[in-house]
Amino acid sequence: MKIDVKPGFRSGIIAVPASKSDTQRALICAGIADGVSIISNVGCSDDEQAVLQIIQDLGAEVQFIDQKTLQVKGITILPNNLQLNVGESGLATRLIIGLLSCYGGRFTISGKGTLLKRPLSIYADFFQNSGVIFISSSNFLPVEIEGKLQRENLLVDGSESSQYISGILLGLPFLSPSTCLTVINLASKPYVEMTLATLSAFGITIDNNDFKTFQWRQSSSYRATNYTIESDWSAASCWLVAAALGADIHLKGLSLNSKQADIQVLKALENANCFIFNSDESICIDGSNRTTFEFDATDCPDLFPALTTLAAFTVGVSKIKGVNRLTTKESSRGEVLQAEYAKLGVQIELQDDWMHIHGKSKMSGGEVSAHHDHRIAMCFAIAGMFASDPITIEHAEAVSKSYPEFWEHLEKLS
Repeated sequence: MKIDVKPGFRSGIIAVPASKSDTQRALICAGIADGVSIISNVGCSDDEQAVLQIIQDLGAEVQFIDQKTLQVKGITILPNNLQLNVGESGLATRLIIGLLSCYGGRFTISGKGTLLKRPLSIYADFFQNSGVIFISSSNFLPVEIEGKLQRENLLVDGSESSQYISGILLGLPFLSPSTCLTVINLASKPYVEMTLATLSAFGITIDNNDFKTFQWRQSSSYRATNYTIESDWSAASCWLVAAALGADIHLKGLSLNSKQADIQVLKALENANCFIFNSDESICIDGSNRTTFEFDATDCPDLFPALTTLAAFTVGVSKIKGVNRLTTKESSRGEVLQAEYAKLGVQIELQDDWMHIHGKSKMSGGEVSAHHDHRIAMCFAIAGMFASDPITIEHAEAVSKSYPEFWEHLEKLS
């Protein structure tokens, strides 16, 4: 699907959708908790729908109270032989594999789309001599896992993604309380903090030593609760950048106390000399005096597309660190941003772990490809609002992975 985004001033209020990261964690916890949970502000993205189907396949009973509110009756004894489909969700893949390897049984995990090109090498290494058989074709989906983790001292490398750690943390309560998870080279610590907070809400207490070792308290267990999903700072980042570039956009529903990593977009905007207006009802940005900026996105790599767009329209060279975190996303985002922005006359250099963006006062229009990547599609939509001519985005349907209402929200801006 191709969509043309025409330049022009836009204004309006946007209710930010639910965080798919928060939703997926909460749904899994509710699905294996004892009792009936009420989950409010649930999103409708492809990734969220995939996890909703997974917990039902595991045996949880789900009823819709209304469009955004679910009643989930958890299952405390899981099946021990099942095939599950994670759709195109990398987070769901890593959470479910980690959880089920701690529970035990035989499971086949399959997926589709760009997820089939994203390796699971960390789990392949982790499961060696662990009691779990991990069968795959070159460490890609589909995979089969069989057995239960037997080691009491678990070691995992967190440099590629914190999602592996989060998956094992979800499963720790099914292992001996003496089991200790040791993490080295942890990236994206805020996402592990989010997992621990969600576990706590559902009755699980996990003690950690400076996020290097983790053990669960034997006195804790999964219990049903009422849980409200936060609005998504990842989705908000594009609109915040649009506001910084000159659109009169106000965002509703965001929590400044969020544990989401992408709340750091506010820090990046401050680095760019943007002013943040926050009220009880909304957040908006004044970027009329913006400057080039430096920002370390190592712990929040999903901000790269939006911040690249901000830098592209800011005269001078801006620098963003964390490029090495982009190779295993829905696309190789560093290279994709470099190639597609070049089509619009913007030079981007990739130097080791840094991206250097040579911003301009004006950007030409043209046709770009989202490479089936939802965040790439959204960032070029924002670019199209401020380019000198329309920008045509190929594979624009990719936004359904995390933000299916995106094009509708853009169209409603006046």
